[in-house]
Amino acid sequence: MRKVFGFTAAEFVPAPEAVLRAQGVKRDRAADPRTAGLCTEALGLLEGLARPTGLLQELSRADFAAVYCGEGRNAERSPLAEIAPRAERLALFALTLGAPVTERIASLFAAGDFALAAMLDAAASESAELIADSLQRNYARALGETGGLNGQTRLLRYSPGYCGWHLSGQGALFAALRPAAIGITLRESYLMEPLKSISGVIVAGPGAIHSFADDYPFCADCDTRGCRQRIRTILQS
Repeated sequence: MRKVFGFTAAEFVPAPEAVLRAQGVKRDRAADPRTAGLCTEALGLLEGLARPTGLLQELSRADFAAVYCGEGRNAERSPLAEIAPRAERLALFALTLGAPVTERIASLFAAGDFALAAMLDAAASESAELIADSLQRNYARALGETGGLNGQTRLLRYSPGYCGWHLSGQGALFAALRPAAIGITLRESYLMEPLKSISGVIVAGPGAIHSFADDYPFCADCDTRGCRQRIRTILQS
């Protein structure tokens, strides 16, 4: 399966509370009027500028093993190296909000409007995560329609640059997925262009394979431990 997904920007405008939290406003406190106004303005810009697009492509466990090896710079031990061989299905993915959002963020910074630029940057990051969630649901739906899901199957996505998968893995991922088809290219630094893009692999398999302890050496450098909440969510679903 290889499929391009087109989305409407309005579907993926994040909640103001999520953007404000990303900007440091505590959950139990109301934003001051200026900050709340900046958030409203940023969300309006995002909805007007975003051109969300996603791409999914299934591959075999053997083919993913080659992609995951990348340039041989992954951590010696990593969750994905242990999880992927036990997966039922795997799909590479990439998504982007499109160039206009990144260009507006850059132009706002260049013009010295740092507050609005940072707010739009945060809103775009939240939106990209919402699109990634939707792409994962679309893959689950496609698997369900073709008999590729059972009651124990859970899906979780992983991206280069996290959990021991070295960022240089983007090279092999891009060679296999070819996301230039939806306007995403790779810089020499392995960052994507447009910047507000996400790539990785969606792993489908029994929920238990996704449950791993956060005791890998690189976990000590992770500030968010966001994997804990994601794992809890899929195991409780």
